Amino acid sequence: MRKIIVQEFLTLDGVMQGPGGPEEDLSGGFQYGGWVAPYFNGEPDPAFDFIMQKWMQPSDILLGKHTFQIFESYWPTHTEDWLGINDVNKYVLSTSLEDSDWQNTLFLKSIDEVIKLKASGEGDIRVYGSAAVVQALFKYELVDELRLLTFPIILGVGKRLFSHESIPAAFQLIDHLASSNGIVFTHYQRAGAVKTGTIGE
Repeated sequence: MRKIIVQEFLTLDGVMQGPGGPEEDLSGGFQYGGWVAPYFNGEPDPAFDFIMQKWMQPSDILLGKHTFQIFESYWPTHTEDWLGINDVNKYVLSTSLEDSDWQNTLFLKSIDEVIKLKASGEGDIRVYGSAAVVQALFKYELVDELRLLTFPIILGVGKRLFSHESIPAAFQLIDHLASSNGIVFTHYQRAGAVKTGTIGE
C-alpha cells in the first residue's frame, strides 16, 4: 500500500489558494495570489533550507488539472531547483486532460483510479496544491500524511484545505520546525479515529 502525502502552503486561517503568484488562481475573485512570495526573500536561514529540502524530495506526485498545468509550464526546464522532477511519475486527476509532452505523465479519470494506484506498487505519492483533489482524498479517507507550511498571515477568503466533506480523523505530529521569518513546518501522520471525552475525567 502506497502512502499519499499532502503537502500544502497554508495561511493561518487555512487558505491554500494561489500562493505562488498573482495570476495563479483567480477563481472566486481571489485577489491575494502570491502571498508566499514575501517570505522567499533569499535571506540565509538554515531552518528554511532544511524545510525546503524535505519539501522537494523526489517522489511520484498526484495533481489536479490546474496545478498540473502550472507545473507543466515551469518545472520541465527548471530541474536544477527540483532534482528528479522529470523522472518521477506525474499522475493527473482530470476528466478533460488526456495528454502531455512532459515525460512520465499519466492521467487518471476518477477517484477509483486513485484508490487502485494507492493499492499498487511502492513509494510515496505526494500531492501539491490541487484543492479539489485534496478534498476528494480527505472525503474518501486516502490521506496518510500531511506536510504543511503555515505562513503567519490571515486572508479571510480563498480555497481552504479542509471542507465540510472531510472525514473526521486524528493525526499525530511527527516533525516540526520554524523558520526565522515565522513559517512553521509541521508533519503529521494518520493516527486512527477521533476520540472524545470530558476534561478531568
